[in-house]
Amino acid sequence: MTSTAIRPKRVSSLRSLAVLALMYAAFISLGLPDSLLGASWPVMQPDFGVPYGLAGVASMVVAVGTIVSSFNGGLLVQRLGAGALTRISVAMTATALCGFSLAPSFGWLLVFAVPLGLGAGAVDAALNHFVATHYKAHHMNWLHSFWGVGAMTGPVIVARFIAGGGSWRDGYLAVSLIQGFLVALLLAAIPLWREIEGRKPLPPGEGDGPKRDDQHGETGQREGAGILGPRPGLRSVYRLPGATYAMLTFLMYAGVETTMGLWGSSFLVKARSFGAVDAAFGVSLFYGSLTAGRILSGFASMRVSGEWMIRASLIVILAGAAHLVFSSPSAAATLLGFALVGLGCAAIFPMMLHLTPQRFGARWAPVMMGAQMGTAYTGAMFLPPAFGFGTERIGLWILPFAILIFTAGMLICTERLNALGAADKLEHAVR
Repeated sequence: MTSTAIRPKRVSSLRSLAVLALMYAAFISLGLPDSLLGASWPVMQPDFGVPYGLAGVASMVVAVGTIVSSFNGGLLVQRLGAGALTRISVAMTATALCGFSLAPSFGWLLVFAVPLGLGAGAVDAALNHFVATHYKAHHMNWLHSFWGVGAMTGPVIVARFIAGGGSWRDGYLAVSLIQGFLVALLLAAIPLWREIEGRKPLPPGEGDGPKRDDQHGETGQREGAGILGPRPGLRSVYRLPGATYAMLTFLMYAGVETTMGLWGSSFLVKARSFGAVDAAFGVSLFYGSLTAGRILSGFASMRVSGEWMIRASLIVILAGAAHLVFSSPSAAATLLGFALVGLGCAAIFPMMLHLTPQRFGARWAPVMMGAQMGTAYTGAMFLPPAFGFGTERIGLWILPFAILIFTAGMLICTERLNALGAADKLEHAVR
């Protein structure tokens, strides 16, 4: 009798784990295309016979598509569901990557860059909303570390084909086939995905360390009083208490991560007299500590609340940036600063996403998730180039000061979010 009673729960848990495993695979596939263009361009450019700098144009087309689909991701999740949107988006990226492998000219590359960007932004918003709604915080951290696995694997796949006497086109086709295989798995798992989507959302804060007080705990029952107002949309989302603080946090976080990734090597060469190889190692150390930090953050989130994890992470970034400013300019001290900034960056993005349903309520969470993702992509697109133009007059030594300013801004915004509390503050926000 006992085994019969617990069997449905075990079956349900296995189905939930199966969908979770698919999402881990989807996050790897999400990272696979992100680093392909940069790794392939040195051999793509001679094939197309175009100026070397046009890689930036292709990258910008992808980025614009990603921003557009991210901002509209919440509305698409509401209409299609996270599962259907994920399947459509991964199919779009698979088709786009296949188009890249067959593109006869650079113009066609730009054509296929459109669905690549649109698919990437939509699947990112869909998966993040689904995980934040139905799974605990440690999975959000670990899923984002798997994006790093995909981003590191993409260039390896292309490099193996080129080293083996093949073409960059074979590498793109291989990644396209991987994405196509994932689409087949997602189609086969439709019943499982629908079952998870039909469940009651996980109560806000569940699994995020210590239980919340009544102010936060009751939100899981009410799901926010003001959520029963008008249909959520991008225009009205800006009126939600704390929405501006949340989006500014994502904007500045993207500024920290992408500025370190794009200009970190140049800072090490120009401001700290590193060699090119050692500078590349420094940037790898930044990303390596970020990926390792997300794995560790998954375990930490089982005992520590999301708010405290974000607060501690920002303090670590401030410590790393201050270390770069005030410590000796030796190689060891500089690399320690890079590692600390990467470690501090690890938990902020996934934990901010996971706290979205708690802060804005279940009805507004999909739209807010898309708005946050779109803001982050906007920051990633514009802030690093703006920093680069600024360094032409000031110098690359300013990089740690920029990191300090961005991080201090994030700390102010997140503390304001914490002061506002959970979604029960929405009652009069949208009237």
